[in-house]
Amino acid sequence: MRHSILLFALIFFFSCTRYDYDVIIENGTIYDGSGAPGIQADVAIKDDRIVHIGIIDPELTARTRIDATGKAVTPGFINMLSWGANNLLRDGRSMSDIKQGVTLVLFGEGTSMGPYNAEEIARRQSRAAETGGPVWRTLGEFLYLLEHQGVSTNVGSFVGASTIRRYTLGEDNIEPTAEQLHEMRELVREAMLEGAMGLGSALIYTPGVFASTYELASLSEVVAEYDGMYTSHIRSEGDRFEEAVQEVIDIAEMSGVRAHIHHLKAAGEYNWHKLDNVIAMVEGARERGLDITSSMYNYTAAATSFTAIMPPWSREGGNEAWFERLRDPETRARIVNEIKTVTGDFENFYLMAGSPENIITTGFRNPDLRHYTGRTLGSIAEERGTDPVETAIDLILEDESIVGVVYFLMSEENVKRQIALPWMTFGSDSGTMAAEGEVLNRNPHPRAYGNFARLLGKYVRDEQVIPLEEAIHKLTGMAAENLRITERGFLREGYFADVVVFDPATVQDHATFENPHQYATGVYHVFVNGGHVIRDGGHTRATPGRFVKGPGAAHNAPAASR
Repeated sequence: MRHSILLFALIFFFSCTRYDYDVIIENGTIYDGSGAPGIQADVAIKDDRIVHIGIIDPELTARTRIDATGKAVTPGFINMLSWGANNLLRDGRSMSDIKQGVTLVLFGEGTSMGPYNAEEIARRQSRAAETGGPVWRTLGEFLYLLEHQGVSTNVGSFVGASTIRRYTLGEDNIEPTAEQLHEMRELVREAMLEGAMGLGSALIYTPGVFASTYELASLSEVVAEYDGMYTSHIRSEGDRFEEAVQEVIDIAEMSGVRAHIHHLKAAGEYNWHKLDNVIAMVEGARERGLDITSSMYNYTAAATSFTAIMPPWSREGGNEAWFERLRDPETRARIVNEIKTVTGDFENFYLMAGSPENIITTGFRNPDLRHYTGRTLGSIAEERGTDPVETAIDLILEDESIVGVVYFLMSEENVKRQIALPWMTFGSDSGTMAAEGEVLNRNPHPRAYGNFARLLGKYVRDEQVIPLEEAIHKLTGMAAENLRITERGFLREGYFADVVVFDPATVQDHATFENPHQYATGVYHVFVNGGHVIRDGGHTRATPGRFVKGPGAAHNAPAASR
């Protein structure tokens, strides 16, 4: 009894002890996100804010003290393009991102988690009745849901142009009427007021491929009203690369919007030389006063699905209509012929890869096909004794899915040139996941686990493509300024305490195409809104992430503060 009373008294004493700060990070090299060289200083955190940067009196107390001797102390990294929305709905830890120092993930390349029309909501409600999952209507509602459920990283999103199109026009290749375009613009406005970062398009996939330049510019006019950003997976990264970049510039000029090219790349060896002209086009537009920026991932392979080899007409009407066309012998023969023929009519990753040996499957829903995961399309075709394109179609039908695929398309020289561009930021273009459970049945692109650590290790430390302070600026302050988000992206007093402590000498990606489920190392501490999420390299299971809103939310203060 006496021991119990003593224990209770000690717990009560320590719980009542008043500390000057919650956290002090001392003796580290501070890179504040501005691009300035590092300085020796301490950082103090109280609640969710950075409250002091400088030399801290050793007499002052903190619940947690971290000795960052030999370490870099930086703002949290911003992932400009994540496909992690559904991952975080199931598991909010964001393991593959947070262990690299990412504290904000952004969704919305082409599609977004809302808004949904009545038909789509009814479909989701029917599914939810079986699974018990949540149902929401708008993009903002989804992002608040993630925050309420608990996420380790902050979250934000663009509203998807394809999602807006589906809401009003469905999956068909049609032009909106004036009334329909007005409805689409108002849906964009609603999303901007909720806190969307802007509008995101993906123009090689249906139904995004059906949107005209005029339609995208009209929607972007609404985005520009709120100083948001138009982002695009452009219509071509290969055969019509320059024309596709010009469309982005045209949309910026027509609408007044700030524009951003997702995962800039010259795809296909016979297109690699086009990067010179594209860089000149973007820099010329910037010199004329247009705000054009870009992001990238640091690999020579892209990851998407077998949809990227398909002529767009074959995908009109959605997956079921596509499957039916693939099952019809006459239509299938036409599709096969178009995939194998250089036409320039659509973005054809099969031809750009150069060989079926440069195409690797990443996963299947059908358990009977999972032994093909991580195999090249060429080797699968050889084993089956079928033509590679026919094999791809067979796999689609047998799996009843789009089938995830990696395509080797880019050059290492171009990757390095792009990293050094002064208007380049970074996005994983991948999910955010834990290396456990069902996810191990798939072989995702290693960028999910390594994109940011690869920049800091391989390209900054080992190959010295850019200095460390410049890389940190691109990952933090530059990205935040491009997005027009406030009080984040820099280490400044009064800013939200999104803070990373890592070792520049050891930070390293480990994920490979053969074994992608390997976490990066060298990141020792990560704080999100002052919450200690990564401690000594391990996840604490803390979920302090919040919905980070774009500039339009300031025009809708009651909704933005609820």
